[in-house]
Amino acid sequence: MLEMQRYGTDTVQPPVLIAHGLFGSARNWGVIAKRMSATRQVVCVDMRNHGQSPWTDSHSYPDLAADLAEVVNSLGGTADVIGHSMGGKAAMVFAMTQPDMVRRLLVADIAPVAYSHSQQSLITAMRSIDLSQVETRGDADRQLAQFVDEASVRAFLLQSLDVKARAWRLNLDVLERDMDLIVGFPEMTEQFSGPVLFLSGAMSDYVLPDHRPCIKALFPKARHARIPQAGHWLHAEKPREFEASALAFLNV
Repeated sequence: MLEMQRYGTDTVQPPVLIAHGLFGSARNWGVIAKRMSATRQVVCVDMRNHGQSPWTDSHSYPDLAADLAEVVNSLGGTADVIGHSMGGKAAMVFAMTQPDMVRRLLVADIAPVAYSHSQQSLITAMRSIDLSQVETRGDADRQLAQFVDEASVRAFLLQSLDVKARAWRLNLDVLERDMDLIVGFPEMTEQFSGPVLFLSGAMSDYVLPDHRPCIKALFPKARHARIPQAGHWLHAEKPREFEASALAFLNV
């Protein structure tokens, strides 16, 4: 079972399940989840090979989707689901393979397509840190800065570093090996005919007009919206706007 962080209490509405993206964790969503939990229960998970969840020898989307199904079963059998990036792909596969378990689906800045980019460079950067020389998060940041220019990206990655244990809370070996699966998307014959919102950052190029025919084929009721002045990390860059959009879509 995936590690869960729960916010709020049960209501007549189903819980909201949030699945984070690559190199993330449930902690990344804590602020948004806490605010959304004013009206219903919100559950954030650490995806497999991330955070406090089990490390496994597979990181395929059918397996990630099965993990989400196990969590939703434990929550009563039905949920509204939010997934960002890698978590969005897992949530889409979950919704298509277990449609009765998903009431409404919000996909944050990702499409059901294969991408050409790779996050291998960030794995290389994380591996380059000499953890034996790390006493504080600042020590790790100074080392990581030799490989990653953006302070915000370093801060995000370092949330997955256990400084005391001098270890990453990421199964870098499996994530590296399965990178093609992570940036890809499995062939799907199923559809999800429930309500779906593809919520994107207006400054992001992850969800393009060219992707719409594929989205429509798999999600016939898909709607699209964009958050102005937000990129791929739209929930971190514009948390209030993301929260408002999510609640307007889910609280129906």
